[in-house]
Amino acid sequence: MAPMTTAELRGYQQICRADGAMMVIACDQRGGMRTLLADSPEEQARIGNDVLGHTKADITKYLASEAGCVLVDAVCAVPHLVDDGVIDRSTGLLIGLDASGWDTSPEGYRLSKLVEGITARRVRELGGTGAKIMVYLRSDTPAANTHNIGILEQVIADFARENLLLVVEFLTYRLDGESAEAYAAKIPELIQGGTKICLDVGSKVLKLPYPGSGESCAAVTRLCGDVPWAVLSAGVDHETFLEQVDIAMRNGASGVIAGRSLWKDCISLDRDVTRQRLETIAVPRLRELQAVIAKYRTPVSKVA
Repeated sequence: MAPMTTAELRGYQQICRADGAMMVIACDQRGGMRTLLADSPEEQARIGNDVLGHTKADITKYLASEAGCVLVDAVCAVPHLVDDGVIDRSTGLLIGLDASGWDTSPEGYRLSKLVEGITARRVRELGGTGAKIMVYLRSDTPAANTHNIGILEQVIADFARENLLLVVEFLTYRLDGESAEAYAAKIPELIQGGTKICLDVGSKVLKLPYPGSGESCAAVTRLCGDVPWAVLSAGVDHETFLEQVDIAMRNGASGVIAGRSLWKDCISLDRDVTRQRLETIAVPRLRELQAVIAKYRTPVSKVA
């Protein structure tokens, strides 16, 4: 595993808190955010990218300024966050590269997609500290991963040429005909296997689903070695995520990249409602999350 370059390390430092823990607010969702803002597919289809952009701006203003970094998409959120002065100059900016949804192969495998035209150079032009790429992986089914590993290899090489920070994320999924119970039993194995795939293609920072247990978190940490990994919230409720983060941090995680668990029940088509809920509900949740992380991190002393 190659270490981060100086430039990559500088980008990594900017997505971390003063204690060195990753603390990123994720709001790069588009389809998922529409489902939270409206009930019916017809209503969701009428929600424009401008509305999503305003919602992401409010999340950035109220949460990212308190966290240290925000992860947004390249479709709705940038360059407006920078050009309109929404994002604080000290707040890191990660830009998502993955397109909404997925294609499906004849065998039923999920084929990940990229947002067109968003290269490492374009991320730099948009003011990004770095970027995040997400792909779907089934480590127990090699044929399911060929297309998506190809995307990872392509993107990792592009960001290496530009010497720019890249966070790699993967998600697992149920295969056609697989029962919910059988899939749930495989999750620790699938997350450990997916982690190895991402490391094998050169990932230097990882965003991972909760590995399922303290034992599995420790196994992921052993696999990663010096590669830092953050746990994602996957939309679970806040209390559940706090427990998962406590277990993950206790077993070697380097922080969180958290989204829906903080703000999913705060956003509204009425921006005044969104802002009020973010301030009174989401910010206190963030404080609780930061308190959990602080149990396992010591602030870095400044050099005199």
